Amino acid sequence: VVPPALLFLPPVITAHPESYTAFTAEDIVLTCEASGNPPPKFRWVKDGQQFDPASDPQVLTSEKSGTFSVVSGDGPISKYMGKYRCYASNELGTAISEEAQLITENTPILTKEKRQRKTVEEGDKAILNCNPPSSSTPPNIHWMDKNLQHIHQSDRVTKGLDGRLYFSHVIPSDSRDDYICHAQYVTARTILPKEPIQLIVTPSNSVVWHRKPHLLHPTGSETRVLALRGQSLVLECIPKGLPTPSVTWQRLTNGVLSTSRTSTQNFGRWLRFNSIDESDQGDYECIANNSQGTAKHFFTVTVEAAPYWIKKPASNLYAPGENVRLECHAEGIPTPTITWSLNGNPLSGLDPEPRRTVHGGTLRLGDVTKSDTAVYQCEASNKHGIILVNTYIHVIELPPQILTRDMKVYRVTQGQTAVLDCETFGSPRPKIQNSDTLELVLSHAWVSQLVNGSLQISNASPKDSGSYMCSVFDSNLSIAASLDVLNRTVIISPPEHKRVQRGKSVTLTCDALVDDELRNPPPQTLWRKDGQKLHESSFDDKYTLGSSLIVANAQSEDEGLYTCEVITELDMTNASGSITVVDRPDPPFNLTLTNKQSRSLTLSWIPGNDHNSPINEFVVEYEELRSRKGHWQFLLNSSGDIQQVKIPLQPFCNYTFRVTAFNEFGRSEPSNPSETYRTPPAAPDRNPEDVRTISTEPGVLTIAWKEMDKYYFNGPGYQYKVMWRAAGHRSHWNQSAVSSSPFVVREAGTFQPFEIKVKAVNQLGEGPDPILVTGHSGEDRPLMAPQNIAITPVNGSVVQVKWVPVSRDSVQGHLLGYKIYLRRLGPQDMRGIRVQGGHESDNGDSWVVDVSGSNQVEEVLEGLRPYSKYELKMTAYNSKGEGPFSGPHEFDTPEGVPGAPASLTFDSPSETSLTLHWSPPRDPNGKLIGYLLHYQESKSLLESNNGLMKVLRINDPDVYHITLDNLDPKIFYAFYLSASTSTGPGESIVRTAATLLDGGPPSNITVTAGETNVNLSWVAGERYRNVVFYIMYLNKNGRWEMSEMINSTQSFYQLQGLQSGSQYRLSFLFNNSTFWEKEIKTEGPSNALENLGPGGFATQGWFIGLISAIVLLLLVLLILCFIKRSKGGKYSVKDKEEGQVDSEARPMKDDAFGEYSDNEEKRSVSQPSLGVESKLGSDDSLAGYGDSVDIQFNEDGSFIGQYSGHRDVPGAVGHDSSGATSPVNPMIMPPSYPGVPNSVTGILNRGN
Repeated sequence: VVPPALLFLPPVITAHPESYTAFTAEDIVLTCEASGNPPPKFRWVKDGQQFDPASDPQVLTSEKSGTFSVVSGDGPISKYMGKYRCYASNELGTAISEEAQLITENTPILTKEKRQRKTVEEGDKAILNCNPPSSSTPPNIHWMDKNLQHIHQSDRVTKGLDGRLYFSHVIPSDSRDDYICHAQYVTARTILPKEPIQLIVTPSNSVVWHRKPHLLHPTGSETRVLALRGQSLVLECIPKGLPTPSVTWQRLTNGVLSTSRTSTQNFGRWLRFNSIDESDQGDYECIANNSQGTAKHFFTVTVEAAPYWIKKPASNLYAPGENVRLECHAEGIPTPTITWSLNGNPLSGLDPEPRRTVHGGTLRLGDVTKSDTAVYQCEASNKHGIILVNTYIHVIELPPQILTRDMKVYRVTQGQTAVLDCETFGSPRPKIQNSDTLELVLSHAWVSQLVNGSLQISNASPKDSGSYMCSVFDSNLSIAASLDVLNRTVIISPPEHKRVQRGKSVTLTCDALVDDELRNPPPQTLWRKDGQKLHESSFDDKYTLGSSLIVANAQSEDEGLYTCEVITELDMTNASGSITVVDRPDPPFNLTLTNKQSRSLTLSWIPGNDHNSPINEFVVEYEELRSRKGHWQFLLNSSGDIQQVKIPLQPFCNYTFRVTAFNEFGRSEPSNPSETYRTPPAAPDRNPEDVRTISTEPGVLTIAWKEMDKYYFNGPGYQYKVMWRAAGHRSHWNQSAVSSSPFVVREAGTFQPFEIKVKAVNQLGEGPDPILVTGHSGEDRPLMAPQNIAITPVNGSVVQVKWVPVSRDSVQGHLLGYKIYLRRLGPQDMRGIRVQGGHESDNGDSWVVDVSGSNQVEEVLEGLRPYSKYELKMTAYNSKGEGPFSGPHEFDTPEGVPGAPASLTFDSPSETSLTLHWSPPRDPNGKLIGYLLHYQESKSLLESNNGLMKVLRINDPDVYHITLDNLDPKIFYAFYLSASTSTGPGESIVRTAATLLDGGPPSNITVTAGETNVNLSWVAGERYRNVVFYIMYLNKNGRWEMSEMINSTQSFYQLQGLQSGSQYRLSFLFNNSTFWEKEIKTEGPSNALENLGPGGFATQGWFIGLISAIVLLLLVLLILCFIKRSKGGKYSVKDKEEGQVDSEARPMKDDAFGEYSDNEEKRSVSQPSLGVESKLGSDDSLAGYGDSVDIQFNEDGSFIGQYSGHRDVPGAVGHDSSGATSPVNPMIMPPSYPGVPNSVTGILNRGN
C-alpha cells in the first residue's frame, strides 16, 4: 500500500508533442500530457516566446491537459507554424517536453500544363518526368494507365526514387498515349493525377542494336551520400543499354555485402539499408552489365547520428542527508553537447550551489534536504537534433516496502533473459539482503542483481527453473517468486528458396515446434514479404496464410524474400525463404540482317527476358515468299549464348526470318519477322533426283523423275532437259525440254534398254552434268512356259517340283517369278474307301502357289492330301502379267495316317456293360485296315486318367460298334479310338463314359400349392435309369383322378385345373403301389356355390337368365359348325399322326450315326380337360422301350441326357423301360422352361 506521503509526486511528461506538417486547420493538434500530485499545470513556449493557446478563439484546450487543437477558422493557418515546447508544473517541480516543429502548407494542387508527347527511336532510352507539386512531405509516385492499371515494370522499365519512369531502351509495344503519373500525398490525403504522356516509338533500320550500358541515374562516376543512423537508405543505379543490362552491387571497403543488413529491390536497381548504422559506412559500387560491356558507379556512404542515449538518469526518492548522483550520457556524430536544467531553467543561468557540481553528463548533489526536491532536465544536442530527458529528485522520509507482489510466477523460454522483480520503496532506499542461496546463484556468470534489486538471469536454461526469495536488509520483509524455463519455439520446416513458373501456385512451409505450455492461446504465424506484412485478400485469393503460405498465380512482382514469424505469448522466432518466378522466355526482338551477299547473310537478334531461366537454344526459321509463302521452315539452331548466325541462301528467293527462344520451361512466341531480303537469280546448281523409267505399255519409253522444289529453281524460266538414247550405242542423244514429269517416247520397242539423263535449266543457264541412268521401254507378257517339269513326292502331304527356267528373251520384261497351279482330282481309289455319314471326298480342290524370284527353279509344295490324285500346271510372269500355261502334269500322293473317327457315342445295356458306336474318319488318307481301341479307368470326368491301359484291336474296317462287358459301375472309363491304314494308326478321338445304374421312383418330393394348381418337384438321381410313375388325387367330392405318365428324370410336374381353396389328397403310384402320399389345400377363397342356401342359384332369377343366354349362344355356334362341315372340310390323317409325335422324338437320319434322342410318348393333338376323368399329360413322359437304352455323350465326354428306343405297345409301361440324365450335368427342368411343357396346357399349346 502506498503511504499517503507518496501521493505528492513531481510532474512526469507522459505524452510529448510531435513534429509534422499540417495542410488544414483541422490537422493541427499538439499533444502534451503529464502526471503528478498535485496535478500539474501546463504552459507552452513557441519559438522561445510564451504562447497561451486559451487566448486564441480558434484554439480548443482542455482544463486537465496541455493538449490543444485548432478548430476550423477563416484565417490562414501559417500563423501557427513554429517550434513548440510544453511545460508541466506543480509544487514539487517543472517537467518540460521535447521540442516539436509544426509546418503548415496549403493542400497540393495541380497547375495547368500541356499534354506531353515524346517520340523515341526504337532501341533508345526514354525518361518520362512526373514533376509533382513540391511539399515538405514527398508524395508516393504511381505510374498508371487510363484504366487505373499499373504500368508493368521490369528490369527494362523501372520507376526511380525521383518518381521518373525510366526505359533502358524502348520497343514498339511501349508506344501508348496514357502514361499517367499519380502523386499520392498521404498526410494531405490527396492523390493528384498528372496529364497523360504519349510515347511514340518509331522503328529505324539504321539503329545500332548492340549498345554498351550507361547509367541514366545517377550521373557521373561517384556519389557521396550522408545517412543518419537508424534511418533507411536506398542507393540507386538505373542503366540504359542493349540488351537490357543487369545490375549487381558490391562493397569495396571489405568486399563483403551483408545480406542481413542489405537487400536489392526494383529488379536489382536499388540497394536498400533498412536501418543503417556506423558499420555500414564505406564505399559501394554498382555494376551494369550486358553482352556489350559494363558501366560502374561508386558510392561513398558516410553515416552520422543524431544524439541517442547511452545512459539516462532515473527518477528516484532520497532521504535527507543522502548524496545524489545523476548519470546522463549520450552519443552521436558529431559528439553531442550535454546541458542540465532545473525545473526548465538552465543551470548556467542559476546561482551557484556549493553542494551541486556538474562534470559533463554527471550531476552530483550532496547532503540533500527536502528543499532539493525538483525536476532536472538533461539535454543532448548536435547539428542533427536534440534529445531531452526529465528526472526528478524527491527528498522524503518513508519506511521500506516491497511493492512487487509475493509468489509471482515468471515464465521465459530457453535462451531468453529472465528478470525477477523485487521493487522496493522507501526513503532512504531499502537494501536487498542476499541469502546464502542467492549468493550461490549470483556466483554464476549469467546471473546478476540490478541496481533496483531485480534478479537478472541471462540465457536462461531449464536448470534455472525453480523458486527464488527477495528480502529487505534489516527488516522482516521478503517475497518469493518462481521461474519456469520453457522450450524455445523452433521452426523445424522453414521456408525454402523456391522457383515457380509464372501463373502457377507456390507453397512455402513454416512448421514450428512449440512447447505444450505455449499452445494456449495457439501460436500466431505471420508472413512478411521484403519486410512488409502480408494479408489475405478476399477479392483475388492472392495469398493463403497459415502455417504454410500459398501464393497463387505467381507473377514477377511476387519475387522477393519471404519471412515467417511464429509468435507465442513468450517468444518469437522467424525464418526466411525466397520465391523466384520463372517462365518461358519472351520472344527475341530487333532482328537485323547484315553482310548481305548473294549466297549468305548474317542474322542477329536481341534475346527477350529469360524470366530467371537461362535461354538454352535459339531456333531460326525462314519463309520463302516466292515458293513457300505462309510456311515457316526450320533453318538452324544455335546455343543460348549466341545471338547472331551466318545463314546460307539460295538464289532467286525472297527471304524473311524469325527466331524462337527456348529454356527449360518451354519455347517463346516467335519473334516478329525480319525485313525481306531478295537474292539475285543464278543458273541451277542441282539436277532432279530419282530419275527412272516407269514404262507400262509395250513399245513406249516413259521417263520419270522427282520434280525439284521451286525453292531450288534459282531463276526464271525453269525447265527439265530430258536426254535419251539406246543403250550400248554411242549415238547422239535425243533431247527435249519439258516443264514437268513424266516424259513419253513412242515406238521404243518392247523392253529395250535405254540410257537417260535429266538436267535442270533456266534462263540463266543449265545445271551440272547429270548422272546417267539405264532404263527400259514397256514390258509385254512372257512368251514361253517353264519346261521339263519334274514332280517328286516326299511324303503323303509334301512333293518337290523342279523345272527349267524360261529364256530371258521370251520374258519380254523383268521376270518376277513363276506360278504353280495345283488341282486335286480326287482319291486314288474311290472303290477302296467307305464313305459314311455323307462325308464325300473334296474333288476339284485347287489353289495357286506364287514362286517369287527370277532365279527360282524348284519349289516344295506342302499341305497336300495323302492318297490323292493331283494335276499341276505352271506359268512365268512379269509386271505385265502371266505367260502361257505349261502342259498338265498328274501325280499321286502316297498313303498317310488317317484322321480321328468322326464320332464316338455310347449305350449302356446294363450296369456292367457299354456299347461303343463310332463313324469312320472324315479324312481316311488311304485304305482303312481297322481300328485300335485303348481304354483305362478314370475317377471322374474332370480328373486325369491314371488307370491301367487296355488295348483292343479291331481288324475289320467295316465294324462300327463294339460292346464291352464286366465293367465296374462305380467308376468312369476313358476311351481312345483311332483308325489305321498301312502307314499306321491316326489321331484318336477321346471320350469318357460310365454305365447307367438301376433306379427307383423319387423321394424328397416338394409340394407348393397355388390357387388352381400344385407344383411338384424332386431331384433326379445322377446316372440312374428313368422310371415312370403316376399321381392320383382325391377331391372333396370323393372322386379319384389320375395324371398322365411322369418321368423321374424331369424333376418337375404341375397339376392344373384345380379349384381354389379346396382340399385334395395326393397319392404317388409306382408299379401299381403307392410310394408317397400328401394332403394339400389350394390357395384362395372356396367355391361360392357351396355357400348358397337351399335352392342355390337355381332359384335366382338372374342365374336363370344367364343360363338361357349361354344356351342360345352355344346353339348359334353349333349351327355355324354344321354349316362349315357341310362345305366338305377335309381331315388329314397323316397330319394327325405326325402331330402325335413330338418333333424332338422324330427318327434320325442314317448318315448321322451315333446321334441319339428320346422317342417320347405319342400323344393326341387334343387332351380332355382336367374337369373330366382324364390323364394329365407331360411332354417328358416315356413309353415302353426295348431291352437296351442308348446313352449319348457330348464332345467332352458328358452325357447328353436324351435316349432312343422304340415303343412296343402304346401306353404300356414296364419296369425295365428307363432313361437317365448325365452323371455330370443332371437335367433339371424348371416350371417355366419353354421347350419342356409340364402340364396339359403345355401339350395343347405344343400341338398348335
